[in-house]
Amino acid sequence: MPKKNNKIRDNDPESEREINLYDNPIPSRELILQVMSEHGVPINKKELLEVLEINDDEIPIIEKRLRAMARQGQILINRKNVICISDKLNLIAGKISGHPDGFGFLIPEDKTQKDIFLTPREMSQVFNNDRVMVQVTGQDRKGKMEGKIVEILERVNTVLVGRIVQSQGVTIVAAEDKRICQDILIPYESDMQAKVGQIVEVEITTQPTFKSKPMGKVISILGDYKDSGIEIEIALRKHSLPYMFSKNVLDEAGKFAPDVKPSDFEGRRDLRDLALVTIDGETAKDFDDAVYVERNGENWRLVVAIADVSSYVQPSSELDLSAAERGNSVYFPRRVIPMLPEALSNGLCSLKPNVDRLCMVCDMVIDPKGKVLSYEFYPSVMNSKARLTYTSVDKILNHDDKNLKSEFGSIVPDLKNLQKLYQIMLGEREKRGALEFDSTETSIVFNDQGKIDFIKPVFRNEAHRIIEECMLAANVCAAKFLIEDNIDGLFRNHECPSEEKLENLRNFLAEFGLSLQGGNKPTPKDYRDLVEKVSSRPEAHLLQTVLLRSMQQAVYSNKNLGHFGLAYDAYTHFTSPIRRYPDLIVHRAIKTKLLNKPFKLKDITKIAEHCSGSERTADEATRDVESWLKCYFMQDKVGQIFEGTVAGVTGFGLFIELDDIYIEGLLHVTELGNDYFTYDKNKHAMIGERTNLSYRLGDRLKVKVVRVDLETIKIDFALEGVEAKPKAIKSKKKKFNHLKKAKRR
Repeated sequence: MPKKNNKIRDNDPESEREINLYDNPIPSRELILQVMSEHGVPINKKELLEVLEINDDEIPIIEKRLRAMARQGQILINRKNVICISDKLNLIAGKISGHPDGFGFLIPEDKTQKDIFLTPREMSQVFNNDRVMVQVTGQDRKGKMEGKIVEILERVNTVLVGRIVQSQGVTIVAAEDKRICQDILIPYESDMQAKVGQIVEVEITTQPTFKSKPMGKVISILGDYKDSGIEIEIALRKHSLPYMFSKNVLDEAGKFAPDVKPSDFEGRRDLRDLALVTIDGETAKDFDDAVYVERNGENWRLVVAIADVSSYVQPSSELDLSAAERGNSVYFPRRVIPMLPEALSNGLCSLKPNVDRLCMVCDMVIDPKGKVLSYEFYPSVMNSKARLTYTSVDKILNHDDKNLKSEFGSIVPDLKNLQKLYQIMLGEREKRGALEFDSTETSIVFNDQGKIDFIKPVFRNEAHRIIEECMLAANVCAAKFLIEDNIDGLFRNHECPSEEKLENLRNFLAEFGLSLQGGNKPTPKDYRDLVEKVSSRPEAHLLQTVLLRSMQQAVYSNKNLGHFGLAYDAYTHFTSPIRRYPDLIVHRAIKTKLLNKPFKLKDITKIAEHCSGSERTADEATRDVESWLKCYFMQDKVGQIFEGTVAGVTGFGLFIELDDIYIEGLLHVTELGNDYFTYDKNKHAMIGERTNLSYRLGDRLKVKVVRVDLETIKIDFALEGVEAKPKAIKSKKKKFNHLKKAKRR
């Protein structure tokens, strides 16, 4: 068909892009919006197509584009096929965030816009995470915007996990995700004869509306609350975590030989004679990093070898698409949901001892003061000389364990060198001002029934810190490599605290006669100096907690913004490609550059956002499982009295972490005493209006366990007594996980 002489289409601002993308270009989104804007009023679809002079062959294509624009919230198409520009109607696109009490919020896709409150009535027609368009209808008395749902763009929830709460007449399922408040109705013939109390997986057959409840059918019965491992099965489905590999993915992983072949060595440096070793936890199975240190004149040579996952997981392959969807491995108590099939994660890619493995190496020269003078990346083949644990290395280095020294005699001098270099690098870390907060990790010990036997603290030893410092050095070199050669890649950003959080922090510190230097742009060293200044004060734990909570969350981005907590101008993740997709991206970028080829990633911004999101989801799922297990553990503790520390303050009460067992529960505001208590956000305190009695973060309390509810995963306390204030309990430290391990940074 001959091309029409169309003046409007000839003036398409993005015509060149459309011509490059399509054999038969159609009007761009920009042109469509321009035409509609110039029209001045909502336009009928038929009329719009006529204005754009769309021929018959182009109609299916242009309608597809219009539907895509509607899904993304650029336009609104009503039932009469009249098209409106969303911005003209003051419509805001975003995701639904539900609240257990029935109301919710729109989280706008445009991050410059504020959240919009939605009443329970508005929420009755949607589920949590659904994409909608909302029209602002007014403001409440506190100045918060309220809205009305105008259009539902995308129904995200098609399968839910829930609990049978009624099975007579009609079966009713209550969603495990408490942000979904609507009960799901299941016709009798579709309930698979599930019983009250059982956990089921439900396929939604009818979405909720103003007038009707959602309906569905049971597609699987997962089991009872008391079943071993049920908490993980719930979390996997509640958070929509991919937990099974498709046949195509498994088949692709199964095509690789179980061991590295000599033909794989081509183009690689042979480091098999180098005494590289892995140092991990006792239960680790996926060994993705190995280290070696030697003296190099007055300098040091540090070799960090990382599993070369990119040699096996090729872009756009089934393995790659699966890994990208998952974003990361998820580590539950007693179970791991790996990013890659075990044939790779625990097999061919894992740097097991005494077997040849492909790796990517960051080879660094470090001066006597701990500064990296130079580095080189290259593909290699290695053969790990030992699988060591943090415990065994610490015993060798700091406890003179004769048996272990005898077992690993040949590599003990290398471990001593590793320790010496770490101590030197530690000085550079302190000089830079990297932040380090006191923390206590915990480990859950299970009984034969798969439930908690007890919870014990786990303290990081020097071996943990040695490996952390080595990984940090390699990650920094990888970031520099990307920047120096202007390569597309993902950075791990941790921005400076926001102005609002800084203002709140300074107001709080002022009550203690303290101040944070640095104005609106404090440095990590300013924070570190303050931490050191307060370390000997009785309120040290409280002050450190508030300092930490002023921090932003670390995220992935294609733009480098630096890492505030670690005090690096540039930082990325390179050292864990077995379990993190961003690391795999960085490996590909480096390898491509080494081959003098361009490296460009389509939709890199979306990849970064997805990986940040999948990391948050994994953390939420893990917390859910741990909370469920702890709640189960506390069932027989009702009536018992414990001592604990105020670990969180909210408008509805205090969260108390119990001593020795490291379990949190809620002391509701109504349990605080015969007074009206007001939440002071800046002071992190609840303050009585009449008595002026206050409870704040870090206070020591004695509480009784009064209620444990497995269904809602809640533990409730009643107040039994208050310890003298202020009192610092140095051994009771809140768990701050996001600034601890290098492998999480």
